[in-house]
Amino acid sequence: MSGIALLTVWVFHWIFSGAHLTQFYSVPVALAALTDSWRGGLTASVLSSIAILLGPADASVSNRLLSSAALFGLGLVVSFVNDRQRRRKTTLRTQEQLGPVYERAQGSFEAMKRVERLSAIGQLSAGLAHEIRNPLASIAGAASILKRNEHLEPKHAKCVDIIASECARLDRLLTNFLDFARPRPPHLRTIYVDAVLDNVLALASHGLRGKDVQCEKRIQPNLPPVECDPEQLEQVLLNLMINAIEASSDKETVTLTAGTEDERVAVRVIDQGYGVAPAHIDRLFDPFFTTKEHGTGLGLPVAHQIMTQMGGTLLAQRNSGRGMTFTIVLPAKRGTE
Repeated sequence: MSGIALLTVWVFHWIFSGAHLTQFYSVPVALAALTDSWRGGLTASVLSSIAILLGPADASVSNRLLSSAALFGLGLVVSFVNDRQRRRKTTLRTQEQLGPVYERAQGSFEAMKRVERLSAIGQLSAGLAHEIRNPLASIAGAASILKRNEHLEPKHAKCVDIIASECARLDRLLTNFLDFARPRPPHLRTIYVDAVLDNVLALASHGLRGKDVQCEKRIQPNLPPVECDPEQLEQVLLNLMINAIEASSDKETVTLTAGTEDERVAVRVIDQGYGVAPAHIDRLFDPFFTTKEHGTGLGLPVAHQIMTQMGGTLLAQRNSGRGMTFTIVLPAKRGTE
């Protein structure tokens, strides 16, 4: 039996005992239904009906029975409405709690699919790279021998130069394939990222290739150390900086920032360029997908794979205005001087 229902009915019965105010029993019925769900409403209805039927004979039996039926109906209606509201609130609260869980599960599922694709394409790339590199080296060697001929006609010499340059380009592409297929394991060390960022900024400034793009650095003071492979971290950041410079127009700025976020160190490369279409954001780390005219589509997948091996993450997002932001996140190393 509901304690709230019993208490409210007893109080109202004590107050209105002997009075012609039996309709006021609707108050404890409604109160019990609101505070104690349908059980409270039903219990209060039963107790109120008993109180009315056993009270002073100030009304006919039919009126008492009608009042009792009305109280039962009131209890059921209020309980139904209240239970519906409670279920709705519970559903909304559950959805709010499960929303982040679903997003994390979806992210993990996408990451698993990407790993499977990377593994399959990596094996294929490794096999093709080895099969192609040997005949390519023979073609490049033959072109080098032909180029030594002093009596070679200019148009033939130009053809030999094209062969040599294209062989060099294909060799670089094969190197990217092999780096993607079998990236070397990271040599983890505890370092401060400031020196790495300085090197990346200096190298990126030399790679402007005549573009009037400003490169600037914003680093939070007293950054904690991180555990990473400094050479691979520099490789990833330099790749991101070069991409940002290529995507920028003259008079625009590429910014390299670093700061702490929730026990982690976040390094960002921010540009003001043409950006990436929203439909392509999720494909940026897929092998062979590229938005560049002459891109291979392996730079970002290799960078993503390197960061995963180091225990970090690489994220991409569109800026609210123009351009893109690529973020590298590494766990901060605590307790290290």
